[in-house]
Amino acid sequence: MAEALISVLLEQLASIIQQEVRLVMGVRKEVAKLTSNFKDIEVVLENAEERQVKEVDVRQWLERLKDVSYEMDDVLDKWSTEILKQHIQKQEAGNAGSTSTTKKVCFCIPTPWFCFGRQVVLRHDIAVKIKELNERLALIASERQKYDFQSTKRRIEQIERQKSSSFIDKTFGRVDEKDRVVEKLVSGNGQGGATCLVIPIIGMGGIGKTTLAQLAYNDEKVQAHFNTRIWVCVSDPFDEIKIAKAIIEGLTKETPASNELQTLKSIIHESVKGKKFLLVLDDVWNQDYGKWEQLKLPLQNGAVGSRILVTTRKEEVARMVGAHHIVNLEVLSEENCWALFYHIALADREKNESKVLEFIGKEIVKKCKGLPLLAKTMGGLMRYKKTKKEWEDVLNSKIWKLDVVEEQVFQPLLLSYYDLAPAIKRCLLYCVIFPKDYEIAKDELIELWISQNYLNSIENKEKEAVGEMYFDNLVMRSFFQEFQKDDLGNIMGCKMHDVVHDFLQFLTKNECLVLEAEGGNNKRIMEFDGYNKVRHLTLMFAPEGPLIPSSLCNCKNLRTLATFDSKIASFGRELISQVKCLRTLNLRRNSLKEVPNEVGELAHLRYLDLSSNHDLMKLPDTMCNLINLQTLRLMSCWALERLPEGMGKLINLQHLHVRWCRRLKLPKGIARLTSLRTLDEVCIHDDDDVDNNKEALFELSDLRNMDQLRGSFRIWFKKDLKDARQAEKAHLVNKNCLVSLEFKFPLADETAQHIAEETLNALQPPPNLESLSISGYRGTTLRPHWMTSLNKLRSLTLEYCQFVEFVPPLGRLESLEVLIIFSWDRLKKVGVEFLGIDGTIETQTSSSPLILFPSLKRLEFNYMPMWEEWEGMTGWSEEEDSHKTITIMPSLSSLQITDCRVLKTLPNFLRNTPLKELVIDEECSPALAQGCRKGRGEWPKISHIPNIEVGFEFVQKDGVYQIDDDEPPRAASTSSSGIKKILKNCLGLGLSLPG
Repeated sequence: MAEALISVLLEQLASIIQQEVRLVMGVRKEVAKLTSNFKDIEVVLENAEERQVKEVDVRQWLERLKDVSYEMDDVLDKWSTEILKQHIQKQEAGNAGSTSTTKKVCFCIPTPWFCFGRQVVLRHDIAVKIKELNERLALIASERQKYDFQSTKRRIEQIERQKSSSFIDKTFGRVDEKDRVVEKLVSGNGQGGATCLVIPIIGMGGIGKTTLAQLAYNDEKVQAHFNTRIWVCVSDPFDEIKIAKAIIEGLTKETPASNELQTLKSIIHESVKGKKFLLVLDDVWNQDYGKWEQLKLPLQNGAVGSRILVTTRKEEVARMVGAHHIVNLEVLSEENCWALFYHIALADREKNESKVLEFIGKEIVKKCKGLPLLAKTMGGLMRYKKTKKEWEDVLNSKIWKLDVVEEQVFQPLLLSYYDLAPAIKRCLLYCVIFPKDYEIAKDELIELWISQNYLNSIENKEKEAVGEMYFDNLVMRSFFQEFQKDDLGNIMGCKMHDVVHDFLQFLTKNECLVLEAEGGNNKRIMEFDGYNKVRHLTLMFAPEGPLIPSSLCNCKNLRTLATFDSKIASFGRELISQVKCLRTLNLRRNSLKEVPNEVGELAHLRYLDLSSNHDLMKLPDTMCNLINLQTLRLMSCWALERLPEGMGKLINLQHLHVRWCRRLKLPKGIARLTSLRTLDEVCIHDDDDVDNNKEALFELSDLRNMDQLRGSFRIWFKKDLKDARQAEKAHLVNKNCLVSLEFKFPLADETAQHIAEETLNALQPPPNLESLSISGYRGTTLRPHWMTSLNKLRSLTLEYCQFVEFVPPLGRLESLEVLIIFSWDRLKKVGVEFLGIDGTIETQTSSSPLILFPSLKRLEFNYMPMWEEWEGMTGWSEEEDSHKTITIMPSLSSLQITDCRVLKTLPNFLRNTPLKELVIDEECSPALAQGCRKGRGEWPKISHIPNIEVGFEFVQKDGVYQIDDDEPPRAASTSSSGIKKILKNCLGLGLSLPG
């Protein structure tokens, strides 16, 4: 962690030398010394970080270094905050007579006359503190000599890389996975004409990749299929000559004498000629395509059907080898995990003895969370423990405190950890602040990283983009799992395996603390020599009542305070006075009714999360003193009505999350924050809602200068606009960084339809938009002039369009992948206009091929009570050659029709689509459901679909007809997608739900 921290400090010190302390005598010289000392230390940090795992004295040396570094960071931040305050005060003085609320804030460097009074004292204090820290750092720098650190990059000797072989011991589970791998090995020919197909197995360390490869390698079908099989343990570093020799030994049973790569490649080229071979490359780390190509080219001389099976922890490796048949290995089932543990720990015992210990053993296995290596390690540990008490002691211990786990389970994870860049290591370690099994939202995590200043600038990329890169890197290295994805397959969130969480606790045990409240008293989950070293604190299960300093164990240097599963009702000056260094404060899902005025004293605060405090009614004006605040999260604060009028002073605010704050009225001052990157929702109220005694409310036209908005954005109209020009003035079309837009109109009667149509027409989205949702639209036609020009649009949802009678022409949207149409009360027919053409096929005179809905993969129609007919191309017949120039939905894989009671038929063109799944709600769409039975009218159009589900029964599953034609249909409950839709809209309307 020290590596990334020091690199950030060096950037800050360089900036200080240039400007901020130029008026303080002697400071420039001290800063130069600091910079020199940090640079001397920086070159040996990688080796020190690796050695600290085994060497206590090195760990203590690093602790002292981190203490000084953190203190220096606080000093520099205090100074930059004071400078920023001066800028704001000067700007406010200059604008004192101005009545404009939208004037852009810009600041200049303070002139020397600012150095009197408080500034002189402040600068002197800074100078003294820098000198003191420099003396401590100089001593730490000199001490590095006695540890004989290596300044060049190297792998630490203490971490042994076990060499694998093709031989396999008794295994448990992995039968289905083995069958899938064997099928890929023995079936088909090369991909795209390639002689040798590459199949990678990806997964975290210890999950069983090598075991799966061994099972497949020794399978009878595989042995019979290939002329020769070769097993090579690669590991790291990737030595082409060593690997080439191992391949030759496997092919010829002889050890080549040459060490020339070209000679070895020639031997491989001749040795594989005409042979159908299987090559296993186990534990590949290197992603250098040049090195991979050196090995792959001579292997192409083998017979068609040859295979290379690669095991790796890194998705980048799978991409590098050009694989199309990736096997992502998941954890073992609890049943198989128990079988593995039992085989090692209990199988050789007397039945009476093992019976007594089985219950405890099963609880220990639950802690393994399906990781075979941990189950095997724990089984080996328990094999020699005889008494029930010994077993209970292990059960009640933290896994990361067991030496055997550190030596055997954490070693593979350390290899993956050391393979990360320093800045990414630091980001990963921060994830320990979340509880086990917590669903981590990607955007939230990136904002937390930013609040801790973990994201360095890379080639002028914005920090959010750097955070995306780091997150993707951790995903590809298998540190995250159980991904939550949106309709387009984008990862929105994830979890960490419990063992990875334990591993991170092991690495951060002197810096991160978890406290669990038990019966009102705090139970220490992690022990420390000194709480003053704790930087990140997670508080669990805090009871209802005030959060008091004694709860925090005198952790005065906290940078993060996060609560989970807690019911904190209040906090005040006493607490805030103890946590003045705080950068991140997460009090979401508590019972707060108010935020104290003293919160404005947290000068270093970058991130504040008060979401889901449902009784929180207001925020204090002093919050506007948090000029370093970058992220403010207030989602689902249902009682919150207003934000402080001075919000425009928060010039560093980048992310403002206010979704589901159903009473909140944004102040006009928000319009001054023209650098906002996230504003997830604005509610547009009627003019009658404005209180003349308060600051004016934020209007739709106030969006006009907020062109930095990115990500997802929703506009919720609480009332109809009286003038559609407000929508036009918002200039949505200029907000090119937005990827998702949602327009939510008020559900009401048919009045003022023309205003609704004019408003939607004026809300022209940016051309790069990927996702669009329109809800509650009250016009009779849905054809805004911009709809068919959204060529980057991938997802479109049109719901509660109660008065629209015809679907818009969407067939020409070339990127559209997901289309959901929900609750259109007056729609009776979906016809040719839906496809994006204005006539029958005979009117299409162009000779060039026409593809309609070229990218559409998923199509849903839900709750269309009057929909009678779905027509395709009038007069189209698949037998007519002249019509083959038109293709409809060539990518469609899923079609769902729910609660369409009077629809009886499907369009003919469905028979030519590659549909994989058809789902029909039988209870709510009875006529169509009956027509889709085998032998009925619609069957010829859908018989090619492998999976057809009517209600909760499969008419066809994987191409096999399953239900007797005469069997009466069973009652079906509301579909899962329908339930999700109902929940979504109840929440959107602010309705409470039954338990």
